[in-house]
Amino acid sequence: METINARMLQQMFLSGAATLESNKEKINDLNVFPVPDGDTGTNMTMTINSAADEVRCIENPTMDNLSKAISTGSLRGARGNSGVILSQLFRGFCKEIKEHDELNMKDIAVAMQKAAETAYKAVMKPKEGTILTVAKGIAEKTMEEAGRTTDIAEAFENVLEHGEKVLASTPDMLPVLKQAGVVDSGGQGLLCVLYGCFDALTGKVSEFDITPAPDKVPNTSGVGAAFDDVDIEFGYCTEFIIKLEKEFTEEDEDEFKSYLNSVGDSIVCVALDDIVKIHVHTNHPGEVFEKGLTYGQLSRMKVDNMREEHENKIISQSAVDKANEEKAKEVHKDLKELGILAVVPGDGLTEIFKGIGADTTISGGQTMNPSTEDILNAVEKIPAKTVFVLPNNSNIILAATQADVLCDDKEIIVIPTKTIPQGISALVSFDHTGDAESNKENMMEAIESVLSGQVTYAVRDTQIDGHDVKKGDYIAINDEGLVASETDIKDSILKMLDGMVSDEHELISIYFGSDVDEADAEDVAEVVKDKYSDIDVELEYGGQPVYYYIISVE
Repeated sequence: METINARMLQQMFLSGAATLESNKEKINDLNVFPVPDGDTGTNMTMTINSAADEVRCIENPTMDNLSKAISTGSLRGARGNSGVILSQLFRGFCKEIKEHDELNMKDIAVAMQKAAETAYKAVMKPKEGTILTVAKGIAEKTMEEAGRTTDIAEAFENVLEHGEKVLASTPDMLPVLKQAGVVDSGGQGLLCVLYGCFDALTGKVSEFDITPAPDKVPNTSGVGAAFDDVDIEFGYCTEFIIKLEKEFTEEDEDEFKSYLNSVGDSIVCVALDDIVKIHVHTNHPGEVFEKGLTYGQLSRMKVDNMREEHENKIISQSAVDKANEEKAKEVHKDLKELGILAVVPGDGLTEIFKGIGADTTISGGQTMNPSTEDILNAVEKIPAKTVFVLPNNSNIILAATQADVLCDDKEIIVIPTKTIPQGISALVSFDHTGDAESNKENMMEAIESVLSGQVTYAVRDTQIDGHDVKKGDYIAINDEGLVASETDIKDSILKMLDGMVSDEHELISIYFGSDVDEADAEDVAEVVKDKYSDIDVELEYGGQPVYYYIISVE
């Protein structure tokens, strides 16, 4: 195989998405810290599935419309750092291939190089030993293979073998991976995608549902895509199932597919045990039904007039565009200058953030990173010309930054808050009467003045940051890393605070989570007050999952 066309690329992408989906929990388990919040596999899966939803809707794939679907879908659906980086890899690859009709080995190699370059540029301080390293190693090997052979399948197999070696070397580049005894989870996720692509390329996976899901609307050209006045060659979308009454051999399948190709396009003919699923665009649905009857009984017969639907869509889209334009003009009159969006886990923390000035919040944190589109949609609902976004989690900052790239009618300023305490400190310093630049400076200064800690439990035995961690221990993590692992939660909290509190500090704030009884939380607060009697200690209900306590020191 020396070239791949758009149909094959579509199938490879869908197979890659399916393979990642089936391995996401294994990837989640590669979390460095032994806490119950591994989410790399989930984030990467949700990111690629956002693109797969659009790719699956393309009935007549070209490199151009596939590129738009993959780039736009993955960018808007990007979750977590791993998801954003994956979307950037897709974006770089698609930018190179969109002008081609088919891809040869050299085209693929150049696109792989562009993918790695784009992903590296998207990260402020790239680290080796991560998904970036694996992507770069794969790109370099692909370029090497392009100079050696034109056989894509042969080259792909060698690239995957090299990718495994690069992945295996990631613990040697990042000591924290070696301590935890794991390889980089993002790199593992990327290889899962590529293994899925390889399975489709080599025919190991050969059945794909590429008909639009009933609850999905194709949009392969970005936000606000228009319906062009196009010439529809085959006017009737025809679907049905044949309940076989005799053996349906490979020769029968080939003969039926050949017939369908002679009367239409967008062919799907999939045989499953005693049924055959058919999808075709044709000008003569009756004749197709007659042909199907020669193999058995027909069921779920459906015919849609695509020309009529297309005309209705044009009329409907025109009316919607006009209404949206008028609505946008009306809304813009009432916009205030500044607004604030905060990403918050837990109902208690939501009330706290709203109480000190956030216009709105969206749910998010560890294990539940919002997508770029979630953030973008929330920003759009805030009636302000400039919206500050507080991610409050290091794994959400990149997705928030991507929302800024996609938003063209408002300015988004992302304050890189990595913890809930940083977000609260930034919000307290916000002045609604000030301008955007001065507020940005004040908020950036505020997040430097607060120390953060959190307490949860260990999900496995490990050694990390000089601590022997046993499954079930209460572990405390602050801005420096894992600092305590104890069988008593109070001991873990006090040990963490020992390394955080100094004579200069005046306030310790404790936010207890959804799995903590208020009475237990009050006991913890009393223990902290006894130890630090000259410092104010405040206890608040946070309602956050996963972490029993979030603690700030100011």
